[in-house]
Amino acid sequence: MSSALQLPGDAVASAASSALAALQPGGTTRVHKFGGSSVADAGRILALAPLVEDGAAVRAVVVSAMAGTTNALVAMAEQASSGQDWSGEWAALRERHLATAAVIDPADRHGLRDAVARDFDALRDDLLALASASGETGALVAQVHGAGELVSSRLVQAALGGEAAGWQRLDARDVLVVQPGEMGVAVDWEASRERFAEWRTRQRPEKVVVTGFVARERDGRSTTLGRNGSDYSAAIFANLFDADELLIWTDVDGVLSADPRLVPDATVLPTMSYAEACELAYFGAKVLHPQTMAPVQSRAIPLCIRNTLNPSAPGTWILPENPEGDAEISPVKGLTIVRDMAVLELAGNGMVGVPGTAEKLFAALHRAGVSVVMISQGSSEHSICCVVRASQAQRAKAAVEAAFADAIASASAQGVNLTSDVAILAAVGDGMVGIPGVAARLFAALAQAQVNIRAIAQGSSERNISVAIADADATRALRAAHSAFWLSPQTVSIGLIGPGQVGRALLSQLAAVIPKLRANSQIDLRLRGIANSGYMALDHFAIHPAEAVERLVEMSTPAFDPDAFAAHVRAEHLPHALIVDCSGSEAIARHYPKWLAAGIHVVTPSKHAGSGDWERYVAIREAQRSGARFMYEATVGAGLPVINTLRNLRDTGDEIQAIDGMLSGTLAWLFNSFDGSRPFSALVREARELGYTEPDPRDDLSGLDVARKLVILAREAGRELSLDDVVVESLVPEHLREVSRDEFLARLDELDAPMQARLVDAVARGLKLRHIAHLSQAEGARVGVVALPADHACCHTRLTDNLVQFTTARYASNPLVVQGPGAGPQVTAAGVFGDILAIAHSLSNGIGAHA
Repeated sequence: MSSALQLPGDAVASAASSALAALQPGGTTRVHKFGGSSVADAGRILALAPLVEDGAAVRAVVVSAMAGTTNALVAMAEQASSGQDWSGEWAALRERHLATAAVIDPADRHGLRDAVARDFDALRDDLLALASASGETGALVAQVHGAGELVSSRLVQAALGGEAAGWQRLDARDVLVVQPGEMGVAVDWEASRERFAEWRTRQRPEKVVVTGFVARERDGRSTTLGRNGSDYSAAIFANLFDADELLIWTDVDGVLSADPRLVPDATVLPTMSYAEACELAYFGAKVLHPQTMAPVQSRAIPLCIRNTLNPSAPGTWILPENPEGDAEISPVKGLTIVRDMAVLELAGNGMVGVPGTAEKLFAALHRAGVSVVMISQGSSEHSICCVVRASQAQRAKAAVEAAFADAIASASAQGVNLTSDVAILAAVGDGMVGIPGVAARLFAALAQAQVNIRAIAQGSSERNISVAIADADATRALRAAHSAFWLSPQTVSIGLIGPGQVGRALLSQLAAVIPKLRANSQIDLRLRGIANSGYMALDHFAIHPAEAVERLVEMSTPAFDPDAFAAHVRAEHLPHALIVDCSGSEAIARHYPKWLAAGIHVVTPSKHAGSGDWERYVAIREAQRSGARFMYEATVGAGLPVINTLRNLRDTGDEIQAIDGMLSGTLAWLFNSFDGSRPFSALVREARELGYTEPDPRDDLSGLDVARKLVILAREAGRELSLDDVVVESLVPEHLREVSRDEFLARLDELDAPMQARLVDAVARGLKLRHIAHLSQAEGARVGVVALPADHACCHTRLTDNLVQFTTARYASNPLVVQGPGAGPQVTAAGVFGDILAIAHSLSNGIGAHA
């Protein structure tokens, strides 16, 4: 049972009073409409009373059938018509309504059970008549379909206090006259007003419960307003009562910016215009029946969508026009998806400039009974396409082929093409009128989400932009478009591979900052996967970064599969995907081109991709044409903006003449500390104890890690350079390179004599030893120990600082220097985090964003 039903009567009344405080005072006429979910059971029906005690002078309550009843009645009518047994379903439905009546009227003061029983006896008679009928049965079927509203109106009347409390009941068929037509059911307003006036003169009602959904045709036969037509009924009676307001009570808090099943961050719209509501209703928004707006529009009656289960929510007001300033807040009010569509295209050179082609096409579709949902034609007139419902697509194709058979035979028209599995994404908003860039923002969002547009349509009112897309892309397209206009935070689905020291530091930083980013920057980073070399943990929604490592050790954690991991991160319902690779694995780096080509951004502190195989590096660059970005700032200077600075220099037209740098925090510490007072081997041992070196110090002393960083910088500078092209001086004597780690550590003293000799020579010349990476056109790429003048920038760093010096055409006499901590899990993770944020910010710039 809903929480709303568990509230004491006073609490419900208090919530309802608070919700209705903004409505007009007494002396008004107000129409309430309650849908099937609002009258689903006795508890919900009994909870309606406080909602309608709003102080209005005249109150009308229009009701739907209890939830599920109409579906059951439709099924029974079909069973009766086809000679099948319907008695079981009838008995079950009867018992459900009698049980509800017993709860609402336990003392039988209103004679409710007998009245309900009579209604079901009449329903049984109609079903028996339908089962034996041989002629036209439309009116009889409509009478069966509408039986649910007749019973629910009795239940609601009794729950509100019945006739003793002044509540009368109106069977809409006594006053409402309609006529079916090509555009749906049309109200005969003259006849309906006349009958309504007569009824009102006789009854003089101030409080009345009205059956929704049902009506009569001009000849007196029973009919209905179509499935979900009770909203339409409410709007019609709001018009007939000349109401001041219409409140439609349902099971949602109002009109949402998108379908919350597809967009979890969809928001309730406080207001919208009649025109916006009509557009959204036409394109399938579930809150409103498409015909609801016309009766209230003609009298400018404000309409509000409210939640029966959450009466304190303000709901959505639908008004003749939006409040002033609303368009500036959001040019797009809502987005919706219509599925099960197909694109029909007629193309041919002989169509250019020929009058009547479009008329002939649409006439053929009209004769075939095909509804056209969307139309698109280029100014060249070479082709014209329209979107039709998939169920009508083959009929539409055959009709157009028949109409243009001569043109196709003479090759004036190339033929009729049909593309199935299509969906329409519609963006609706009065604020789009006259505001440049709205369409550009929508199309950019779809491009970033790897969604291809098949056709585009926009009316001259500019209130609606519709695009035809592949049905498989529908959810991703809706989410991307929704995020693009900041109706929800910009969302990035993230997967982390390698929760080592850097990975864990990044998780800690994400846990601390994610809530602030969402609240202050509209950026929603969702960690949805984490993996190590053996296992992976995946979550449909999000994994809290503080709990991510623990998720990997759970018993049900599946084995790590890079392809399955990437497919999960690239979820269709989220617009953007990003993989952070902190594994340091060459095998993982091989997947980068494929991930990028699929639209997955990649961020890494690993140097394998940036300095490895040249063909793979080129493949990575080519794959970025998809729009995905490969970011690797942390590979060279950890958190220092080394690569970003180099890119900015090149992008602004500067010429890189030379790059010099201390690119290893370990080697920087060693040579900043090596002044002759202690042997070089003692410094290496101390650095290892402090955690500055790798477990095997040869990994640092070999210079290969620095050489990889230099290759990355060289490639970023536009050089086609590989690791084999770098002259690397290893500080490990050749005879110690292949021995075990323990033996190397035991023989570290063998490094002392040669290093001491170099130091003495440098000091004698007034120079200092530093481990330097150098790149220039004249000297190529080299890594090793160099004796530098005492005033060189590399001689004035802190112990573990990294430093990169750019000598360029602009910075020739005074090179540009980037310096700071260049090692350690925290600063490296900060560099990775900076790349993540750079990508996220690039996705969330644009117009029409909610603040």
